[in-house]
Amino acid sequence: MSKLHVKKGDKVKVIAGKDRGKEGEILKAFPKENRVIVKGVNIVKKHVRPTQENPQGGILEKEAPIHSSNVMLVCGKCGEPSRTGKKVLDNGEKVRYCKKCEEDID
Repeated sequence: MSKLHVKKGDKVKVIAGKDRGKEGEILKAFPKENRVIVKGVNIVKKHVRPTQENPQGGILEKEAPIHSSNVMLVCGKCGEPSRTGKKVLDNGEKVRYCKKCEEDID
């Protein structure tokens, strides 16, 4: 199991697939499956049968997970999608940084 290069709350841009070019925020991450759910990306239709909570039933649209390799983190400083690196600060704290502008991300 590898660590993800993105985490919940990050702004990302989709670089591959049917939603290429769209940007959104990560709503949920699944590190074991290397997948993330991005707001407004990979919308699927789910048919729901009527229940007591939802007596109407019908067709719901919701986001489905996409592979983490298909998204790229958008840097808050330069505003462009970029690769990320990890470095250890003087106080021993690990941070991610943008490889384009060398700015710390978190």
